[in-house]
Amino acid sequence: MTSFPADIPAEQQCKFLLNFAVLAPSSHNSQPWLFRVTGREIGLYADRTRALPVIDPDDRELIMSCGAALFHLRVALHGFGFSPVVRLFPDLSDRDLLAYVHIGERGDADPMWQRLLVAMKHRHTNRSPFEARRIPSHELTALREASCAERVNLSTFSSKEERIPLATLIAEADLTQSKDKGFRRELAAWMHPNRTKSRDGIPGFAMGVSDWLTNAGPSVIRTFDWGSGKAAHDQQLAEGSPALAVFTTKSDDPAAWLDAGQALARVLLQATDFGLMASFLNQPIEVDDIRPKVSELTGGGCPQVILRLGYGVPVRPTPRRPVREVMYRAR
Repeated sequence: MTSFPADIPAEQQCKFLLNFAVLAPSSHNSQPWLFRVTGREIGLYADRTRALPVIDPDDRELIMSCGAALFHLRVALHGFGFSPVVRLFPDLSDRDLLAYVHIGERGDADPMWQRLLVAMKHRHTNRSPFEARRIPSHELTALREASCAERVNLSTFSSKEERIPLATLIAEADLTQSKDKGFRRELAAWMHPNRTKSRDGIPGFAMGVSDWLTNAGPSVIRTFDWGSGKAAHDQQLAEGSPALAVFTTKSDDPAAWLDAGQALARVLLQATDFGLMASFLNQPIEVDDIRPKVSELTGGGCPQVILRLGYGVPVRPTPRRPVREVMYRAR
């Protein structure tokens, strides 16, 4: 594990810790977060200039992405022995300010947090097919408990009979989204060739696309209705994965979205520690007419995220913006 630079000023320590926060997952790898360091305190802000207005018109996924970054920061702090104090939505007059984190005092680190900290650099979204190997029931139970620790319910679907209804909704949502020209343009805008120098978005290799195809990929996505193939592919992925998981919250507001993002990050890191891999199949939640059907499958609540979980071949990490590029500057 990386050693902590205890001999540098507090503000520099905070910026060092942000190197772990920026490893969090985000919708389209948009990385919609900003941080402001003042002494021993870190402010987390939503960067709405990186919003996805077509698939995320209410900034629901944007806030969840920020919640994931917040949890990564908490893991880094606890993993290096700090006792952070977190205040959510500390200034209601500033809707972009999501949290203040005071890093607290440093002591002995809890091994549990250290394991999550180690897992952080190995967690990568894996869109490849998974092995048929079953996930032990006690690990699925542990993942549900990890989500509950962040005040979010996690429903898991581990038999094929349980997965089929959700997989069908995923395919239905794929067909709906692919017919939307705005959706296709937005997705294409965040796709990049493998050899790009961009530090955000979705590189072709993350989608399993070879170097020579990645230059044409955005144009194809922007121009053609590829929904039937995408729907069939994702339905097969979902049905063939050892488990699907749905995060649900009691309410559907920014506080719930921030909780959902923290729960998502906690479950992903715990899953990585177990040797599991994951990817997102959020399409049914992004289509208003289909989202209530997901709620029915989970027994109620507001669905926020759909994951597929399983075992597979390790993949390359997607790029991240350096800390210097995500520092808040007063507007």
